[in-house]
Amino acid sequence: MSAGPTIGILDVIRTKRDGGELTDRQIQWFITQFTDRTIADEQASALLMAIVWRGLTPRELATWTAAMIASGERLDLSTVGRPTCDKHSTGGVGDKVSLPLCPIVAACGVAVPQLSGRGLGHTGGTLDKLETIPGWSPFMSNDAFVSQLREIGAVIAAAGDDLAPADRRMYALRDVTGTVEAVPLIASSIMSKKIAEGTDALVLDVKVGSGAFLPSIDQARELAATMVGLGLDHGVRTSALITDMDQPLGLAVGNAVEVTEAIEVLQGGGPADVLEVTLALARRMVELAGGSVDPADVIASGAAMDVWIAMIAAQGGDPHAALPVATERETVGAAASGYIQRIDARKVGEVAWRLGAGRARKEDPVSATAGVLLRRVAGDRVSAGDPVLDLHLDDPSKLAAALESLDGAIEIGDTPPAGRVFIHAQIDEGLS
Repeated sequence: MSAGPTIGILDVIRTKRDGGELTDRQIQWFITQFTDRTIADEQASALLMAIVWRGLTPRELATWTAAMIASGERLDLSTVGRPTCDKHSTGGVGDKVSLPLCPIVAACGVAVPQLSGRGLGHTGGTLDKLETIPGWSPFMSNDAFVSQLREIGAVIAAAGDDLAPADRRMYALRDVTGTVEAVPLIASSIMSKKIAEGTDALVLDVKVGSGAFLPSIDQARELAATMVGLGLDHGVRTSALITDMDQPLGLAVGNAVEVTEAIEVLQGGGPADVLEVTLALARRMVELAGGSVDPADVIASGAAMDVWIAMIAAQGGDPHAALPVATERETVGAAASGYIQRIDARKVGEVAWRLGAGRARKEDPVSATAGVLLRRVAGDRVSAGDPVLDLHLDDPSKLAAALESLDGAIEIGDTPPAGRVFIHAQIDEGLS
């Protein structure tokens, strides 16, 4: 039986460039060759840009995602002994939800196998935040990962090199070629890793607004439905919530400051918006996993905090240690009197990034202590000069650029703004 005509990378690029559909064989060949590094980066970049412009059909996307999953191993969580459900966020400013969410859901009897990443640009990374806890490490073997999941019920760790390696290399290339913001590429990147992770169920937190990758609700719905469809097609019970990221989530934006705020939530406090989003995601996760415990009850009982302490300690961290604090602070006051209408999430994220809390390249170091604390939020009445933001930093030379990025971030008007909606939609069906 013939193996079919020889496939060449130029034919693959031209087909997609000209609006044609790639065959399953072409896609599988490309992902295999790309993972093996036999295709030049500039050729892969050309195909990725063609996909940005031409898109992928549902069939192409399904094959593309399956090939990325097949490029590495798939974790086996069958010995965990309880249902598993993970959560993935598309990223935002002040989005520390994973930190309290994992122990909350675990305390409800659902194991949470979360493989997370580091921040890039104006969005923070879960691993960067947790690494501000003295001794804590994200690195562990697959056996240790499954063992901790079995014994404690929650793990937040770095993905191993053998899990969807095609995505690891492709994401790095997309990041430097302007091909990140494309729904098919975002969806396949996220879902290939999450499906390979082996979880029974998955809840997606798709952010929308100025601080999100996709600022419009229509784009967010398309991405959510695309990812839900991919999950369902691979036998993973998948649901998505579209949540607000037009303004920062909570009052803390940074690394150590966000850990502090997450612990406040586990202690029964914390900002109302962080608690609302966390509980909405937790309830959906417990529901998809077939549980019946109310996540609010495990916060009130202290059971969620117990899981947090055990989870941090199991990965070498000291859950009772003091977190690092910045050596310098600068307060930003209101430019006028009135009601705060909005505090722009992207601008605040850029300020935190310029202060040192984020990175421009994956290999860049980040500051544990740099960040922004909101003293006021939308709806608050202020007088000119009242403190609105506190900037935390260790390097005074970074302050001027940070203040420049803050220009126009705080909008003040004469009348109170409309109430903010935190949960915009729930998506349970994929695109047809």
